[in-house]
Amino acid sequence: MINVDKNPAYPPAVEQLQEEERIPEGEKVRQVKYLNNIVEQDHRGIKRLVNPGMGFGSFNSVRRTLKGFEAMNMIRKGQIKNVEEDDVIGQISFINQIFELAA
Repeated sequence: MINVDKNPAYPPAVEQLQEEERIPEGEKVRQVKYLNNIVEQDHRGIKRLVNPGMGFGSFNSVRRTLKGFEAMNMIRKGQIKNVEEDDVIGQISFINQIFELAA
């Protein structure tokens, strides 16, 4: 089940993805106006941090900055497996892993 808002562009996009076999043929689309707001609300803090710094010099600087914002957000929310809230060494290791993947 794919949950989307009422944007009319979603059903044709899902059909195209199914034709390209990028998502399974039987996947259903559920359009509910406010259903994905919980997911969208998660990005509010990131948007608040990014908007004042819209003068990024390159795509790579944006990518690295957003990875850092997301990593810190995940740490703050306790979304990292096997890393406790007060485990600073584990948090640093997590951040290093994220940036190694970005290289």
